[in-house]
Amino acid sequence: MGALEDAATRLASALDRLEKLAAALAEQRAESVRQRGEIERLNGERETLLARIAELEEDTRSLAGLSEEVECRLDGAIDEIRAALVR
Repeated sequence: MGALEDAATRLASALDRLEKLAAALAEQRAESVRQRGEIERLNGERETLLARIAELEEDTRSLAGLSEEVECRLDGAIDEIRAALVR
């Protein structure tokens, strides 16, 4: 019966290792699911931020155009005031 007991011991040892590996795999799988969710959340946040950046860039272009228009009008008004003062 020595061989049978040795086989039973090896089987029990193999089952213990298998259980430890299965537990580690389950932990890794749970972590993978958590990380996948985090990646999806971050991708959504990234898309939101990219959209906001595009809006801000458009606002910047619009404000630059308005600033140029105001600058031209102020220059024209200053020129008119100088001309009026010269008369």
